[in-house]
Amino acid sequence: MDHDPLIKRFFIVSRREIGYLRFTFEGYDGLVFMRTLRASDGLIEIAYPSRRQADAESLLTALDLEIGLTLAEHPPADEYDLI
Repeated sequence: MDHDPLIKRFFIVSRREIGYLRFTFEGYDGLVFMRTLRASDGLIEIAYPSRRQADAESLLTALDLEIGLTLAEHPPADEYDLI
């Protein structure tokens, strides 16, 4: 079985756009996965299969133009809001 690693990127987005992003990504059925790491400041993690990198990054570019995605550094795990 061939393993396709996920590429992970972190962004800060407006908190009001988190639901919109989640809804948009669900429409692409497995292209991009998102989780909210810190809702308080809009920190999200985006992951996508490396074999789909071109498609995923095209989508991210379009969303950046539409709502603004600010690239962020990988935060330490103890800074996540996850339970």
